[in-house]
Amino acid sequence: MNEENQTTEEQKEKVETQADENIEEIFDEGKSEENNEDNAVSEVEKLQAQLDESENRYLRLRADFDNFRRRVTLDQESNQKYRSQSLISDLLPALDNFERALNIEAENDQTKSLLQGMEMVYRSLMDALKKEGVEEIESVGHQFDPHHHQAVMQDSDDQYESNVVIEEFQKGYKLNDRIIRPSMVKVNQ
Repeated sequence: MNEENQTTEEQKEKVETQADENIEEIFDEGKSEENNEDNAVSEVEKLQAQLDESENRYLRLRADFDNFRRRVTLDQESNQKYRSQSLISDLLPALDNFERALNIEAENDQTKSLLQGMEMVYRSLMDALKKEGVEEIESVGHQFDPHHHQAVMQDSDDQYESNVVIEEFQKGYKLNDRIIRPSMVKVNQ
């Protein structure tokens, strides 16, 4: 019987050892599952952060592209609206010379016919410029505006109010709403 007791005790010990191992295994599996869950939660949070960052980057890029598209559209409209500004600026001295030539008094018929021809050319040039959107800046009798007028002289004249343009030396022009050349004027003090 001694042998039987010893075998039973050995079996008990084996069973207890195995039970302890099983408990440790179950405990380790629980820890492992918790770690897996923690890792999964951590991974989900990391992926969510990456997604949020990507969405923010996408929204910023889209806003930048919309702004770029808007700027390009405005530039194209501006270029279309003011496409002839350089040509008009180059023509203004010729128009000034035409005006000076037309102010000459004709003494004979030949000069009169020449002036009539020049006047026709001048009018056709002015009509073409008006079709492009060029306008003369009104000056004499109007309030001085530094955006439209360039004061080159001042005078005291009782017939005019203070800060009113009393004489125009050179015509000013604007293209649509942009000043191409301001008028050179004399202003009343």
